[in-house]
Amino acid sequence: MDDTLYKTILEREALRIHPTTVPNLDIVPAHILLSNTDIELTVAKDHREARLKKELDQVKDRYEHVLIDCPPALSWLTINAFTAADAAMVVVSPGYFELDSIVQISKTIHEVKEFYNPNLQLLGLLFTMSDPTKNSEASIRTLRTAYPDMLLRTVIPKNTDIRDAHFSQKDIFDYAPNSRSAEAYNRLIDELSL
Repeated sequence: MDDTLYKTILEREALRIHPTTVPNLDIVPAHILLSNTDIELTVAKDHREARLKKELDQVKDRYEHVLIDCPPALSWLTINAFTAADAAMVVVSPGYFELDSIVQISKTIHEVKEFYNPNLQLLGLLFTMSDPTKNSEASIRTLRTAYPDMLLRTVIPKNTDIRDAHFSQKDIFDYAPNSRSAEAYNRLIDELSL
């Protein structure tokens, strides 16, 4: 795909859609200017929840899937992503506060469905950074008990290969295709394709 421009959700300098070495994969990297977005959207008066959707609607026909990676915060950026999305997958790491945050995320998804995007669906909860500790075991046990129908079967293990792949500016499948993490992400792709 060409280096098409599209506007950020705040009408700033356009971010470029970048082709990658992975076939059929383009990316729009985040920018430091997004750090002020939540404050600016808080005082915006015109459809602040739908700015991202408006821009994605202009390019979405070029893609089979558009993935939006959100920061771990319930901000106007996340609400924009939920408003633009067909479905959401919530990533959960081991820990009490991470598990406790699911209640708030579920409430936010419900509110976005009620006010902005009635078609938004929850794909499920993805447990990541799992390691052989009591904390991980207790966290996943709690998830399976509290959210049996929402927890995805695939569990992503904590693995230094993910961090090393990121540092090498490669995806996990190119960097370490036989790693535990790559195998887990392949299982996740299969699970979501069903």
